Amino acid sequence: MSELLRQQIEKITPLTDSEFAYILSHFTSKKYKKHQFLVQEDTPVPYDFFVTKGLLKASYTNPNDGKEHILQFAWEDWWITDYQAYFNETASSLAIDCIEEVEVLCLSLHNREKICADLHKIEHFFRRKSNAGYVALQRRILSLLNSSAEERYQQLLATYPQLFQRVPKTLIAAYLGVSRETLSRFSK
Repeated sequence: MSELLRQQIEKITPLTDSEFAYILSHFTSKKYKKHQFLVQEDTPVPYDFFVTKGLLKASYTNPNDGKEHILQFAWEDWWITDYQAYFNETASSLAIDCIEEVEVLCLSLHNREKICADLHKIEHFFRRKSNAGYVALQRRILSLLNSSAEERYQQLLATYPQLFQRVPKTLIAAYLGVSRETLSRFSK
């Protein structure tokens, strides 16, 4: 479980065994069942979650029409939280729930700040991960602005084919911003 975290960190910066043990001591391990929430809308967000097993989704439900909009899927070796609420220590505007049974390593903001202050390597790691997240977010926004729904579908299929094996089509449709019927036309 923790080996996955070490592997991810060491893709960016090497660690000694004692450094990794120190880092890991700031995480807690949790397990969640399918359909269980890690974060619910309008609640505090205590952790950034590193997924070691399973699949989650982060979504926003429009209060006017009740429509669910999926912002992110996260599976093994991915991070997920409501970053706005986590970093600003405010209530969540997103919900994060389990599509499958999930195991995560949880990092509180306090512990994140502590290990970043104590180990420059980890501050460097999180900066690089944040930068990659900004790039991915910009790519997603530009895709929503410039690509047709079918082009977004084809891009998602090409980039993450395993997602289509693990996620119901209704959730993929919500991620792409199309109806289930429209998604069915693309997959024929």
